Amino acid sequence: METPDNATADAPATPDEPTGIAAQTWEEAAADPQYRAAVIDLLGALAYGELAAFERLAEDAKLASTTDDKAELAKMATAEFHHFERLRERLAQIDAEPNAAMEPFAAALDEFHRQTAPSDWLEGLVKAYVGDSIASDFYREVAARLDSDTKELVLGVLDDTGHASFAVEKVRAAIEADPRVGGRLALWARRLMGEALSQAQRVVADRDALSTMLVGGVADGFDLAEVGRMFSRITEAHTKRMAALGLAA
Repeated sequence: METPDNATADAPATPDEPTGIAAQTWEEAAADPQYRAAVIDLLGALAYGELAAFERLAEDAKLASTTDDKAELAKMATAEFHHFERLRERLAQIDAEPNAAMEPFAAALDEFHRQTAPSDWLEGLVKAYVGDSIASDFYREVAARLDSDTKELVLGVLDDTGHASFAVEKVRAAIEADPRVGGRLALWARRLMGEALSQAQRVVADRDALSTMLVGGVADGFDLAEVGRMFSRITEAHTKRMAALGLAA
């Protein structure tokens, strides 16, 4: 798009133009050591999450009743592993040791998956759809505060691997075949929602640089109002996904 003749270099940005960190490249933004530490935390958390998603989908494939369903989950697991590789490579590129970056988040994520282990195929599908979507919403909120290079990477690895439409199709078909299934899965999804939000809150609260970046650079602690609005948006998106599954939120 051409620049108008009367535009000046110091003209105010339009609402569509990124400002602050979002207008900077990684090289520019990384000059701030606190920001660099926050990005390493973020990429480390995402990388371990993608690795855990790969492992979980591979396990869930064993619960599938048909070869086609097993193959579909295996394809999704492969996509998650490719996301993990991209994040690991990016950490190495910015001179961060990938294993060290992931380590602070391993225990919390492992505990989340331990506490929410599905008992059957349908619970596994709901967990992937609900749990992964909540995590993606959380990381997209963070992405709005990232430099352009890191934001592009983060949004790229959050792309849907096809699990959403697959889960909706299978869960709705199961409820149609046996409406009693809906009540059990609705309770399961509500439990997942609570556990996933608690996990996201722990990720933020335990890492000072990440929490400061998330609330827009507040230096002296949480902006509780902003954090509250963020989690309200995540909750609203969850309610819509529950409706797509045919479940009560």
